[in-house]
Amino acid sequence: MIYLDYQATTPLAPEAREAMLRWLGEDGFANPHSPHRPGRAAAAAVEVAREQVTALLPAGGRVVFTSGATEALNLAILGSGAKRLAVSAIEHAAVLDTARFADPDCAVLPVDAAGLVAAGTPVPHGTQLVAVMQVNNEIGTIQPVEALADAAHAAGALFLCDAVQAAGKLAPPANADMIAISAHKLHGPKGIGALWVRDGLALAPLIHGGGQEQGLRSGTLSPALCAGFGGAAALCTSLRATDAQHVESLWTKARALFADWTLNGDSDARWHGNLNIRREGLDVARLMSDCRTLAFSAGSACASGSGRPSHVLRALGLSDRDAKSAIRLGFGRTTRAEDLELAAAAIHAAVEAQGAI
Repeated sequence: MIYLDYQATTPLAPEAREAMLRWLGEDGFANPHSPHRPGRAAAAAVEVAREQVTALLPAGGRVVFTSGATEALNLAILGSGAKRLAVSAIEHAAVLDTARFADPDCAVLPVDAAGLVAAGTPVPHGTQLVAVMQVNNEIGTIQPVEALADAAHAAGALFLCDAVQAAGKLAPPANADMIAISAHKLHGPKGIGALWVRDGLALAPLIHGGGQEQGLRSGTLSPALCAGFGGAAALCTSLRATDAQHVESLWTKARALFADWTLNGDSDARWHGNLNIRREGLDVARLMSDCRTLAFSAGSACASGSGRPSHVLRALGLSDRDAKSAIRLGFGRTTRAEDLELAAAAIHAAVEAQGAI
């Protein structure tokens, strides 16, 4: 199986797995919130991991561990108490649906045909929180988040950034008020994420109980998940330059292999580990069935099976028909050049069998 779905999840790094193992064995099972020696050792592991994750984020804030980015985004939006919100048209459902729950009249900031929110997009009067993702999960476009954060602050609003697809790859927006990230999108384990909160910003908790996680999230933390997250974050810090070089070489090859396909989203202002392309007349469901040795996506994995056209591609101005003819290939640290070559050969053979032009 050739894995090309890095936007859905990334392979667990061996170093992250190794960091987790001690806290899964008979000598590391203690509750990190217990005062005895084994509990203190587990708590120390959690704090080491917190420092490793914090290193990916701006100075002047704190990291709150959560069950994933969805919970982190809910905590940011609902915990802020904001009643008037503005979000980009291509946000992940974790932002769009939560924002609409908090504010049924939530303002939507449009994107252009390249999938970008203009830096000068006005923030509606009275907005209390603006949410724009750093890198889009479907098309990979990189938004001008620092300029948009400045605009939010000028309007008297907080700025929330979903940096799930960017963390460990790109510098975070230094002027954000809150940033959400997820371990399994940067070669860590599933089931843990984090919300970075600017110093001085108070949030209300969503989950009540013992208040274990800085009073913002009740429940026993998993030292193993924290350690895995921290190990993966530390690896991103040390490998950022080489990972970026590798992705650029894969991007160049992938663009050449699929040169006759139409690219969705800007080619430059994007993370180059995301190739979202379309082909007129393509039956994507049949393509995926015919390419069973490949793991790739027909769109956002988070909404798979819905049968609905991608809201991201529709926001770019594509018709439903064009949106349904798109595929997403995601690659990264463990992808080899020959993986792309084999995948392209399989996809082109299946497309030719369909007769798609």
